[in-house]
Amino acid sequence: MGLMGGTWTFENRIYVNSSGTAVGPKEAEGPLGQTFDISHEDLHCGEDNWELAERRLMEQAIDQCLTKSNLQTDQVDFFIAGDLLNQNVTSNYVARHLQIPTICMFGACSTSMETVAIGSQLVDSGFANKIVAATSSHNATAERQFRYPTEYGGQKPDTATATVTGAGAVLISQEYSDIVITSATIGKVVDYGLKDPFDMGSAMAPAAADTIQRHLQDLNRTTNDYDMFITGDLSGIGSPILKDLLKEEGIDIDEKHFDCGLMIYRPDQNVFAGGSGCACSAVVTFSHIFNMLRSKEVDRVFVVATGALLSPTMIQQKESIPTIAHGVVFERAERGVHH
Repeated sequence: MGLMGGTWTFENRIYVNSSGTAVGPKEAEGPLGQTFDISHEDLHCGEDNWELAERRLMEQAIDQCLTKSNLQTDQVDFFIAGDLLNQNVTSNYVARHLQIPTICMFGACSTSMETVAIGSQLVDSGFANKIVAATSSHNATAERQFRYPTEYGGQKPDTATATVTGAGAVLISQEYSDIVITSATIGKVVDYGLKDPFDMGSAMAPAAADTIQRHLQDLNRTTNDYDMFITGDLSGIGSPILKDLLKEEGIDIDEKHFDCGLMIYRPDQNVFAGGSGCACSAVVTFSHIFNMLRSKEVDRVFVVATGALLSPTMIQQKESIPTIAHGVVFERAERGVHH
């Protein structure tokens, strides 16, 4: 593995062998609805409470991922996962069921690419052969924990985002497949002093800008080397800020920037500024973006998942919101380009 700044370039070919996605009703009704493996008609997903529903989503995403690769859980070396709930209870309770050695991680909504980056690094360095990386979020569990339960009926500003109900899982190994992971840039914690938990897009945009800028600098690349720069959940508020911040550094991604939070819903779905949550970047990337790579619509994409590292306690204490963004490069394998 090569290291330049905060960017890893993988010595070996690290492949995405399969992926699985499961989503809730609003995601299924959105423009990408047909690309997801499993969709549910109600937020309870057939369970008794919201937390059990989120757990089921993650279990289903992992099951789909393993089924596609014709693997059993005992053939997987490590399970790397994280979610938005306190103490990562979704991931840990799923791990209790899977009985795979587990590395639990928290990067808020950046966890999807954080787990993929760490999983790729372990496979590249020879410490693992097969890894499943997974993450999840649920609109009702996130609202209950971070803001107000939906039953409260509180009004929200237009800057608010809707937490995506869903889960995504991916299998990583050195066995040849059609999508290869070539590098990853680990984010720095960035804090511009913003304090509004109903405006995550503005808070997270600087972290995304920092990761993209450092990635291009570390690898001595320009925007011409990529077909798409994909952010996790900057939404309609954060996306323009990201573009402006990068333009100040002489980097123009206007024509190549896409945000998962804007792709997963239609504007008429009452989602305020767009989608967010751990599952936002996971389900869009592991379905729609992977489909684009397989169909040769794109050759190389940089997926930058953004996370707001806040807790309800810190917000009540009037603390600002630290943020982070982790990025992973996915390429079409048959393109034959390495690094």
